[in-house]
Amino acid sequence: MEITVHFRYGAPPVINPLGTRFPANATVRPSYNISITLSSAVQNTTFVNVTTPAAGDWFIAAHLPEAAGRIEVKGFSTPCPYMFQADMFVLRLTDMPVLEPGVPMPQTIVSPAKPLHVKVFVPKHAAGMRFELRSCVTSEQKSCAVRVVLGSIMLPQSFQRIITCTGNVNCSLALDSPPWEKWLQIMLESLGAASANVSVEMVASFTACRPGSTSSFLNFSSLNQSQAGPRPGSAGAAGSSTLPTGASRNVSNKRSFCLQNQPVVREDLDVVSVRYRLLNGPSVPVHSISPTLLLLNLNTGMDSGGSLVVSLLLNKTSVSLGNATVVACVSAASPVLSLAATQNCSTAFFQGYPLSVSTSSAEAMLIVLYPQTDDWFLSLQLICPKGQGECNAAEAKVTVFAYLTPCFNDCGPYGQCSLLRRHGYLYAGCSCKAGWGGWSCTDDTKAQSVGAQNLATLLLTLSNLMFLPAIAVAIYRYYLVEASVYTYTMFFSTFYHACDQPGVAVMCIMDYDTLQYCDFLGSVVSIWVTILCMSRVKKILKYVLFVLGTLLIAMSLQLDRRGVWNMMGPCLFALVIMIAAWVYHGVKRRHCYPSSWKRWVFYLLPGITLAFIAISVYAFMETNENYYYTHSIWHVLVACSVAFLLPPRDKHKKPWAWSQKLTCRYQICQNDREELYAVT
Repeated sequence: MEITVHFRYGAPPVINPLGTRFPANATVRPSYNISITLSSAVQNTTFVNVTTPAAGDWFIAAHLPEAAGRIEVKGFSTPCPYMFQADMFVLRLTDMPVLEPGVPMPQTIVSPAKPLHVKVFVPKHAAGMRFELRSCVTSEQKSCAVRVVLGSIMLPQSFQRIITCTGNVNCSLALDSPPWEKWLQIMLESLGAASANVSVEMVASFTACRPGSTSSFLNFSSLNQSQAGPRPGSAGAAGSSTLPTGASRNVSNKRSFCLQNQPVVREDLDVVSVRYRLLNGPSVPVHSISPTLLLLNLNTGMDSGGSLVVSLLLNKTSVSLGNATVVACVSAASPVLSLAATQNCSTAFFQGYPLSVSTSSAEAMLIVLYPQTDDWFLSLQLICPKGQGECNAAEAKVTVFAYLTPCFNDCGPYGQCSLLRRHGYLYAGCSCKAGWGGWSCTDDTKAQSVGAQNLATLLLTLSNLMFLPAIAVAIYRYYLVEASVYTYTMFFSTFYHACDQPGVAVMCIMDYDTLQYCDFLGSVVSIWVTILCMSRVKKILKYVLFVLGTLLIAMSLQLDRRGVWNMMGPCLFALVIMIAAWVYHGVKRRHCYPSSWKRWVFYLLPGITLAFIAISVYAFMETNENYYYTHSIWHVLVACSVAFLLPPRDKHKKPWAWSQKLTCRYQICQNDREELYAVT
């Protein structure tokens, strides 16, 4: 069996093994995966080496190929379990040098086999970073050749930045929007001779971004960073000046800030359910000079199992320029601050998700499936096609709705959202029905129409009416207890299947679990009483077996409702009793029992044939696709076989002679003995 293993950093991998469609506006990036062939003979071991992995949570998901869809009876098939165990081996670096911003640090690369690792802390509000390598000298007085790798590996996509420095010329690398408040790993490898040492000098410098605030609630500037946006005046911001609102805002005052903060409060509603509320209202002002920034905190460690939904709505009356566009970008770890210059929605080590709204298309929505654990940022900026100069006095009002939900749109009308737990971690998923599929049950490729759903419900429910002939035969032959059991089975099987339907054609008269239990109980008890009735034992013994067997069947179903011995056990035990009774009657009469060939040809053989066909259909032919037809055939065959297998009534009894049953009066009472009045 070939299994597929997916790897992802920061959140569970978004996988699609069945090839179904994702909902509209959903972002899907293929996960990093490998295929492993598992065999029952040997234990396979596969190693995946990840050098310089990003710090944080890593997730692994493994799955088998698509199943055949057969409905197998528990106990009739041999399961083939595959065990998958993931072990992590970590080789840690100790005493890693720390590169301080603006301070040159000399280091020596001993050999190509031992690269040099350093790290630098990226402060908050860092707009850019410049790494410079200079004074490269080798011990053998040869030309320097050094490869520099900035960043860590983050699967499925890795945005490591690599430069190769040769000679004694200084080389540098500039990073836009490095990850805020994180350690950045830097690895230096020597590309020269194995015996040569390389001495280098490294310098890291940062460009600070001075944040402004459009909030009129100055008291909220001291909110905790996990609840509000970046505070004015922190991490290099000079002062906490607040810009006045309105179209008459001073342009020179706006130019002194590289971004405008909007305070956002995180409200935890439920498990993997968060709402972000803007303190200034749902509408935020967007300008062309500097981007408007919103912080969406998803760093609690339990937020990556849902879906992040960001919805933008442009107020068309707020834009003075008709052809202006509001460009937005959703990114993790650091915001995108260069929307006006490049309109590229990417940071130093992350590819963001772009959005845009305009007067022609005023709405935009983004769904990030399983967002990675981090601080997420929403950057918005006004872009004019003829240049930013004509947008200086313009202001756009954009309504922002952002929330984290377990399942987008609650999986729609044909799905159910479920919270799944694996090793203490919670994540959400949709369970689709009625042929619908996809991440949010929006793929209707194999969906059943309403007519097909109604047809399936009618087949499964009305097929139980075939028990009416069996009930009529039982009443006519005066088997009232058996007729009551068949009526019970027909009633609960009908309403259980009416409640068990996956589509819109559903009707539940009581709790689903109760209906299922009663359906299973009635089915097994019907077989039990039918075979005991065929055995023609004494009435007192038959009714004792009826009650005792029903109680034991009820207990067995409570222990394991779908166990194969719930039906096989009573059937085999009843068959043993029937065969023993028939042998007893045959020995006592000294001929085969039942002795009438018509009874065998016209009743017993057709009934046994129908029963065997029904068992074959039930055990070997049912699949998820043909369940509605095959299970309906099972209902019809079982009900018809019961009508054939019920033994005839005693000849000396009239089925509706109630006066004779109540009292003997002046008549001679008959001695009701089975061996004298048994019908052959």
